[in-house]
Amino acid sequence: MRHPFFLQKILKNVILYDNILGEEVVIIFEVDFYQKENGRIPVKEFLLSLNPKLRAKAILDIELLQKHGNELREPYVKPIKGKNNKGLYELRIKFSKDAARIFYFTYYDNKYVLLNGFIKKSMKTPRKEIARAVRYMQDYKSRQ
Repeated sequence: MRHPFFLQKILKNVILYDNILGEEVVIIFEVDFYQKENGRIPVKEFLLSLNPKLRAKAILDIELLQKHGNELREPYVKPIKGKNNKGLYELRIKFSKDAARIFYFTYYDNKYVLLNGFIKKSMKTPRKEIARAVRYMQDYKSRQ
């Protein structure tokens, strides 16, 4: 399957960067996209629906997750509370007055699966969006 250029860049799972000593270090954090049985990819559709500036910021934040993994903390990521939501996180995207969220979970120590996204319109995260993310997470795990 061919992905738009910005997704091809994210799908690379090896990141190179210079550390304090100026040496190249390989960090491997794979970012995968949940795909429904019908072939649709909710996060891809969500990203394509965003205005260009918010989409660019979302891609930068996904790359931060890819680069820093579980070292990334607030304000970029936040765990979703609740006994049924164990292991579910939100990637918090903010650009100007716009806010969006992408739900994800850690599948293995170095693999993150992006599930679905939505535009944040209120202080509370809609329960239906959380429930959808939990469904997608369970579906992904059951098909692996």
